[in-house]
Amino acid sequence: MAGNAARTAPKADPASALRFGLELVAWVATPWYFAGISWVLAVLSLVVLIGLPTVFATPGDKRAVMVAVPGWATICLVLLQLGAAVAASWAVWPAGVAVAVSVLAAVCVGTERRRWRRLLDRAGGKGFGAGASTP
Repeated sequence: MAGNAARTAPKADPASALRFGLELVAWVATPWYFAGISWVLAVLSLVVLIGLPTVFATPGDKRAVMVAVPGWATICLVLLQLGAAVAASWAVWPAGVAVAVSVLAAVCVGTERRRWRRLLDRAGGKGFGAGASTP
């Protein structure tokens, strides 16, 4: 069913663009913050923020899924990214920038609601893509 999931993966839209922009903020601000503490923590933050969503995905939500996870796990990964973007922006950037990141993150939560509902509604509430054989 991987071919079917690739055909049904959603196309880019404004909500996806906003989410990606905030992911970029998290990828820059979080290691920036941790670099002042330890370069190991800075690298580890990138491994977590970039690696986890790359490896773990809900079938039908991304074109390529390495390890299938239920929809709630994908939602948690998005919330991790948003939380990291907000917290790290307050720690490393001027208040005006941090306020802007915080407002955009709140808007992103609103724009993600439809996607999150879809992720949670898949496969009878288990959150896996339609036709996925993963439990």
